[in-house]
Amino acid sequence: MSYLFEPENLLPQDGIALYYGVIYPEIEANQLCHQLFDTIPWKQDEVRMFGKLLTTKRKIAWFADPGIHYTYAGVKKEGLAWIDLLLGIKQKVEAITGAKYNACLLNLYHEGAEGMGYHKDNEKEIISGSSIASLSFGVPRRFSFKHALTNEKLDIELDNGSLLEMKGDIQQYWYHALPKTKKVKQMRINLTFRMMHQQ
Repeated sequence: MSYLFEPENLLPQDGIALYYGVIYPEIEANQLCHQLFDTIPWKQDEVRMFGKLLTTKRKIAWFADPGIHYTYAGVKKEGLAWIDLLLGIKQKVEAITGAKYNACLLNLYHEGAEGMGYHKDNEKEIISGSSIASLSFGVPRRFSFKHALTNEKLDIELDNGSLLEMKGDIQQYWYHALPKTKKVKQMRINLTFRMMHQQ
């Protein structure tokens, strides 16, 4: 069963970005945010840059079906076994987008000073063109798109309990980022559900 509507594409060309808005009311979204903060086995992310292994302030967790691995920024991630809390969220997101997901990358940003620079989710393990569903909990944050060829930019604010879906050619033509800001002092938790190749 799919959602009652499909929102308009935010992008003018070369890909699809659909913002469904808030899918969890504020009280429920806040409860889920605290549950995720308390129950997920968070750890600091590791990225390899210029031959050196660096540790980020941002924390992550990677959940996936058996046999699915994920390598980005030069570091291979082994998937954790799904927990009921995440499976319940995944089921709701799948009902809204009409897509299926077999993995989820969770990011914990303690405050606005933590963010993510422009990048593409185009690693070879991700099924090309497939849906990536980004679910936000906690403080609203600005999310930015930049076209790889024209440098055209587009910003959106991702609200607490809101869902953004990216699919089609977007990872080929558009970068996306979570800009840092000193104005935000509260945490944000982001879940990105993905469809990965089985190894």
